[in-house]
Amino acid sequence: MQFYTADVCDAYQDRVKILAPHYRSYGGIEHLHGPIVTLRLARDNTPLIALLKEPGNRRIVVVDVAAEYYAVAGENLMKLAHQNNWAGLLIHGYIRDTHITRTIPVGLWALGTCPRKSFENHPGNQDIPLLIDNILITPKHYFVADSDGIIIIENGVIKELTGT
Repeated sequence: MQFYTADVCDAYQDRVKILAPHYRSYGGIEHLHGPIVTLRLARDNTPLIALLKEPGNRRIVVVDVAAEYYAVAGENLMKLAHQNNWAGLLIHGYIRDTHITRTIPVGLWALGTCPRKSFENHPGNQDIPLLIDNILITPKHYFVADSDGIIIIENGVIKELTGT
């Protein structure tokens, strides 16, 4: 079933959170939706690599790196996400290898690009609430994206949309 952000916003305007328009699409798919997994990183994408090795079940990983200027994902992680059935990644930070990431059928949004990869060793925090652009995002939320933008909705809204 396809959902369009404009239609969801019209029908559920008081229950929709709209991310700021500064996220750009760098993946091979721009229109997708799915449940959210949250991950906070600090200059180390090793926890993201470990997560993407797990079955994705068409989920979307929302990654917060506090917009620090280093690449969290690129060609290799996108290939891993595709191989393990992840629908997409939203990075509150930067990515690289966009000449390849655009050819992989996984959604990828980020603030921009940076050629430098993550470089330190820090643990990540998974399945925690993230505050991104003054929007609280939790694993209880649902992600919808298309060419009009990215929205975060409550799981209750998606159940109403799907009738389940």
